[in-house]
Amino acid sequence: MAATKAYRIYLVDDDRSVRTSLTRLLRVSGFEVRPFDTPEQFLAEVHDEGQSCVLLDMSMPRVPGLEVQARLQEMGIGLPLIAMSARDDDGVREAARTLGAKFFLRKPVDDQALLDAISWVTESGAPSSAR
Repeated sequence: MAATKAYRIYLVDDDRSVRTSLTRLLRVSGFEVRPFDTPEQFLAEVHDEGQSCVLLDMSMPRVPGLEVQARLQEMGIGLPLIAMSARDDDGVREAARTLGAKFFLRKPVDDQALLDAISWVTESGAPSSAR
């Protein structure tokens, strides 16, 4: 995928080591990355703009990923969203899909799988599917 600096990834994860490693991977891959350690900070700063997508941890303590997805819908923000979680829970996976997640990746996230998922949602306007 030929990413450009104009393409922005909103990365929301409360785990500092995950944020750091994924931020490095995504920047090296040519993306502009906006990392957030709290959903509240992300929700206050996110904009529904072209050339962006959201990489969202589903298992955050104060505001779980499903609630973040619901709030994005309430705000009218329809950015492509890739959910990720250390727990592979069928209920959360299905709820994330229902709320619009294009992919559901299990942590630790495989670098190539993540880049492929981003490529798919950003280049093809992929239909909703949780993998």
